[in-house]
Amino acid sequence: MRIALLLTATVVFAACSNRTAKEETGLKDVLADKFLIGVALNTRQAAGHDTAATYIIQNHFNAIVAENCMKSAEIHPEIDRYNFRQADQFVQFGVDNNLTITGHCLIWHSQLPAWFCVDENGENVTPEVLKERMKEHIYTVVGRYKDVIKGWDVVNEAILEDGSYRKSKFYEILGEEFIPLAFQYAQEADPDAELYYNDYNEWYPGKRETVVRLINTLKERGIRIDGIGMQGHLGMDNPTIEEYQETISDYVNAGVKVLITELDVSPLPEPRRMGGANLADMEAYRNEIDPYTEGLPEEVAQAWNNRMMDLFNLFLKNSDNVLRVTMWGVSDGDSWKNNFPVPGRTDYPLLFDRDHQPKAVVTDLISQLTTGENE
Repeated sequence: MRIALLLTATVVFAACSNRTAKEETGLKDVLADKFLIGVALNTRQAAGHDTAATYIIQNHFNAIVAENCMKSAEIHPEIDRYNFRQADQFVQFGVDNNLTITGHCLIWHSQLPAWFCVDENGENVTPEVLKERMKEHIYTVVGRYKDVIKGWDVVNEAILEDGSYRKSKFYEILGEEFIPLAFQYAQEADPDAELYYNDYNEWYPGKRETVVRLINTLKERGIRIDGIGMQGHLGMDNPTIEEYQETISDYVNAGVKVLITELDVSPLPEPRRMGGANLADMEAYRNEIDPYTEGLPEEVAQAWNNRMMDLFNLFLKNSDNVLRVTMWGVSDGDSWKNNFPVPGRTDYPLLFDRDHQPKAVVTDLISQLTTGENE
């Protein structure tokens, strides 16, 4: 049964500043005929409390996704209780600002409430019980936002780099069937919403081949899948542009569109496996992977801008088949990368810096697309 959601056009964010979002040309303006440009919001931003972020969102983005508040542990903490407060706030922000809203995510092994796949004794539930719980969760969440949310990340991160399935509780109990079931339930809950599978490291050939087989399986069974989300938690060298293009091409050839999701590019050294717990070794490791605590050197910042521009040029080249490009955070200070893999790490992976100022790639993209240089 659909749960009614009261969505009223309220002027909640007028106090963000005296500036208006149309004072300058934004990314969403120059990309309007290419693809949606989106951003992930934390709960403070969705509530309108981060006014600097609100201005950036209004000026540069036309799509949003929730960073955490729509994941099952947050929205369905107990078997007989939902908590839609923060999710409703997020959706309201999107409605008030005329943004395309994506739901993230319905079925994921992580940030899953402890009760979801087990009985009162902590043992795995039967396949029949898990199917019913999945169906009830998906029907309730998708139904609540029917006609408001444009598309859903139905299943998140179910396949490993070698092409095998992640041994999650969903897989333990239902096998590969849990993915078609999730898509079937989502399609039934809102036949008009777009449905996506979302994952990372899809440039690994084994993983990509399994995703393509999944697409074919769903299509053969008459179950809709509209797009594949390619998470973009990238480094400076990995993957190559060629690997990214090959992945996009394989998905397009399988008959779906592509979404670049969770995009952030770290200019920091790649973390490596640490050998021991010696305090001196730990401090050396921290210094090695967190070298720019006071800001990026000019040459590193330029290399980062070049890398991000190369990626956006790739997306533009494929714009006929790219539905959306979504940054995983508004500004550098918001990024989860600041605390990964060690607390307090200082990273610079997003389009806007800690002072909420656009980086060079933003102005370069706007200039390039305004003058038609990439035509």
